[in-house]
Order: sequence, then structure tokens, then C-alpha cells
Amino acid sequence: MKRNGDYSMPHDDSQPHIQYDIDAADKPSILASNFFMDQVGEILLTLKPDGLSWKLMESLSNEDGSSCWGIRLASKGDTSIKISDVYAVDFIDWGLVHETRHTNAGCLFDHVSEMYRFRVHGIQKSKAQPSLWTSIIHTFGHDDKQTCQMWVKQINMFLGLETNRPKSLLVFVHPRSGKRNGCRIWENVAPLFSRAKVKTKVVVTERAGHAFDAMNSITNRELTSYDGVVAVGGDGLFNEILNGILLSRHNAPYPPVPPDHSQTVDTHNEIVDPGPTVTMAEPLASGEDESPLLSTPLESHVANPNLDPEVSFPNERFRFGLIPSGSTDAIVMCTTGARDPVTSALQIILGERLQLDIAQVVRWKTSRTSKDEPRVRYTASFAGYGFYGDVITESEKYRWMGPTRYDYAGTKVFLKHRSYDAEVSYIKVEQDKTNTRANQRRIKAFWDLSKEPERALCHAKCNVCNTNQTSDTLQESKLTRVRGRFLSIGAAVISCRNEKAPDGFVADAHLSDGFLDLILIKDCPRAFYLWHLTQLARKGGTPLDFDFVEHHKTTTFTFTSFGDESVWNVDGEVLVAHKLSAQVFRGLISLYASGPETRE
Repeated sequence: MKRNGDYSMPHDDSQPHIQYDIDAADKPSILASNFFMDQVGEILLTLKPDGLSWKLMESLSNEDGSSCWGIRLASKGDTSIKISDVYAVDFIDWGLVHETRHTNAGCLFDHVSEMYRFRVHGIQKSKAQPSLWTSIIHTFGHDDKQTCQMWVKQINMFLGLETNRPKSLLVFVHPRSGKRNGCRIWENVAPLFSRAKVKTKVVVTERAGHAFDAMNSITNRELTSYDGVVAVGGDGLFNEILNGILLSRHNAPYPPVPPDHSQTVDTHNEIVDPGPTVTMAEPLASGEDESPLLSTPLESHVANPNLDPEVSFPNERFRFGLIPSGSTDAIVMCTTGARDPVTSALQIILGERLQLDIAQVVRWKTSRTSKDEPRVRYTASFAGYGFYGDVITESEKYRWMGPTRYDYAGTKVFLKHRSYDAEVSYIKVEQDKTNTRANQRRIKAFWDLSKEPERALCHAKCNVCNTNQTSDTLQESKLTRVRGRFLSIGAAVISCRNEKAPDGFVADAHLSDGFLDLILIKDCPRAFYLWHLTQLARKGGTPLDFDFVEHHKTTTFTFTSFGDESVWNVDGEVLVAHKLSAQVFRGLISLYASGPETRE
């Protein structure tokens, strides 16, 4: 290809301008050639194992840039894209390439040429919102077809070395989640998967519990034929899939049984043997339109070990993905930092990975006199009693209102201002976070007399999540019991950020630190509780800094109700429980996500 400004590498004008560079270790070749880049102009394009870079040919002789009638033009320095940010490359044959050229006066004009082309598809992070990813396309043109095809082949070779990326995925689409746009969202992002050559088997859910039944009955052999499973829906669909997989494949002891209130418990005794293993779960009723109702018994599928390979969790290879189309999408907001389907799809395609804590909730008894066998539920986000359970129960009366029923039901429950007699026992694993001096802190903050230390928020490549726990913490674990009247009891696995609570229930909760954040809201005047809720709804608020709020980091807790009872809200689903226990498993599953980005 004969071009003006062949810069540094002498070549035969009858052959494409290509350089091969193979070192002694037989590493992949490095290519360099002149191309025309769409909307840019003639460039020197270089391929190395870690990425592509290009430089305007004009900038090689005019490093200081140029101006047009006194207006400074954009810089023409080096530009590049990492292979780790490229998800596809394709040859698109003969067509138009738009070039940006400069006149002698330094002015720009557009010139169109026809040539062979190939495209590089990659990702770009928003400068204003680093957690928001977009898809970008770089188009390169050349007169020689074989040159374009060879570059496509070489780039694909490097993409093939990205072994963490999925090649086959099982996808569940909930058509009625959130604003009932699950199918449309999948149709919008599906071309990204096709372009990246990721095979997808798509199942559109047709009924309540469809995804759970499918995952609970799938054989391990079929499950291992996929690199992961993706939910296109809300938090409810994700947790339905999670339970379908874990109930029959995660073998772990139960959390401790709630203490018998008729016996005296030494609050300094350590927790004893937790007991038998989990075998099955119960039917649950959904409280969210985004969460399919689990209306059938959740009986574990038991595969024949002689025919089916074993699949257990944690699992290094198999991952979960979530493309948001729900009402709150708290899990996506906490794990990607953005409530954006394209961002989630691109992170899945590029094989991003983080570990996520999962809580195991066991209902021991539905009532004081019941003889029920233990039932189990896994949750990736939140379980709440009292106010949270009452809102879900009340909202069921107004399903015709759609998602707005939660606001209406929340207002009605708030005005009733009901509290419940209960006892909570928890494993105390760090310094007590009870807000004994909350009023003093609020007064100081109001008058700006002092500033609270910055909270260690969870983020991409988080040090807290990637640090191993020491045995000292566990050796000092003690059982602490709290008895009283509570407006609400909550256990957050993650911060649960969403549009109504921008910092979540606990702003500094982490994705994989191995702790639950136990939040006890004791009975208080309605105005004080309103103050707490308004702080929860405010960015940078301090909803935990009240005397009637207790916040404890724990690995395990138990619950027993007395008198009138509420219900538990487990990820938007109703769980009736007189006695209940919960424990967290650190990093039990892996997610196709990178964690929320922070501004530099």
C-alpha cells in the first residue's frame, strides 16, 4: 500500500507495510502498518500482545498540533486500547472510510475513500461516571484485503488468550420484571454477546418459580457445559436462580439454633456445634413483581453420583451474571456501580470477576407450637423483619398499582408504627458498634465542629474484600443476646444501594468481607423513625447514628419472636418464621462484575 508519510520502516512498495517481531521466547508477533482510521485519518497502527496503539502520520512531523484560523485543534498524540478492553474484531470487506485531513492553513476537511476494512470492538469508561461502560468501535481501512484479514486473525489470536472470558452461558429472561421490559433489554444487549462469539441458551420465564425449577433440576453435567448463568431481571430472579443452584449443591452445617428462652444463656459463651446439614427449602411467596413467586416446594434435586460429576461451591470456574431490568436492582448497583444493562453485559463478556458473600437463612419454626422441619433460603442482599416484612405483606394487597405500591404500602406501615417483641442473639466479632454517643456526633456534624472519618467503601479491587481474615477475630467471638421491642430487624449482606437509598442500608458494607451487617431499630417515637428513614434516603446520610439504632458486624445471628409477629422479607419474598437463624459464607459465589469504580 503506497501512502504518503511512510514513517520509519523501509518496505517494498509492492507489499503491504507490515513488520513482524518475534523474540527469543517465541512470543506472539508484533505487527505495524499504515492504515486509514475512520473519522481520524492516516495512522501508524501497532499491535502488541497487550494491545493496539495508533499514531497519526501527520503528528509524526507536527507534534505540536495545528490551528485553523487561530483555533487550536485537538491533540494528535498516541492513542491505544488494551486487549483486555477488546471484546471482538471483525472484517467488513470493501466500503467507505472517512478521513480527517488538514490543509496548509491547518484547517480540517473530510475526505471519503473506499477500501477494505476491519473493526475493533472495545469498551470505554465514562470520565464523569467511571462505573459506566460503553461499547466503542474503531474502524481501520487498507487497500490490501489480506492485510486486513491478517490483522483480524492476529488480534483474534490474542483475544483467545483471554481465558477468563465466558464462551457459553445459560440466560434467563424475566419478561415482567420491573417495568416489564426484560425481553427488550435482552434484545438490546444480545448482539454484544453474538459479536463476542459467546454462545447463549436463552430461557424466557413463563411462570413463577420457572428459573428455580430449571436450576434445581439441571444435571451437573449440563451445568458444567456452561461457564455461567445470567439473569436478565431484578434481584428476585437472581436470588431464585441462586437458590436453585445452591440448595442441591452447597453442603454446609446449619447456623446455630436459636437459644431456648426458658434456659439461661451466658452471653460470654462461645457458639457450639451448629448441627446437621442443609437439605431442602420451603415455598416462599414473592413480594416484588420483579421476583417470580416460588409457589412450589423447593425440593432439592439429587443427582446420581455415578452418572453426574460433582459441582460444589465456592467454584473457581462457574460464575453468575445479572443484567438489570428490575424495580431496585440493588445487587447490580453494588457490584458494578451502575444500573446499566450495557455495562453489565460488557463486564460479563470480558469475564470480569469478583467474589460475593452469600447468607444462609434457616427457618426453624413457623409458630411457637409448630413442629416444622428446618427450611433454608440463600440470599445475596438483605433479610428484614418488622417494618420491612410489613411493607411486603401490605403491598400484596395493591399489586394492581405496579411498583408504586411499595411507596403506598410503606407510607401506610410507617403511619401504623408497629413494633414487635423479639430476641436476637448474634456472634460479636469486633468492637461493639452500638451508637452510644450518636447524639453528640449529630450535634457536632450539624454545627460542622468535626468531621467523621471517611468510611471504607467497597470498590473495584477492594483491599478489605481481598484480605484474609485472621484467626484472632474468630477466637474472640462471643454470643450476645438482645431482647426488646423492635420496629425492624435487618441483616445486610451487601450495602443494598438503590435509587431510594443511594448509600444503601450500610454504606460501608463490603461484597466479600465475610460479615453480615445486623441493624436493630428499637422502638422509638414516630418522628425519630422518620428522621432515620430520611437519612437513609439521603446521599451521604447517617441513618445509623441514632441512640435507638444498633449496628453490629457479625457472622451469625439467631431470632425468636414473642407475642404478635411480623414476617421476614428475604430479598422481596415473604418468609414466616417464629425462630430463625442466619450465617454468612464468605465469597461463596463468583460474579461477572468488577466492583464499583471510584474517581481518581
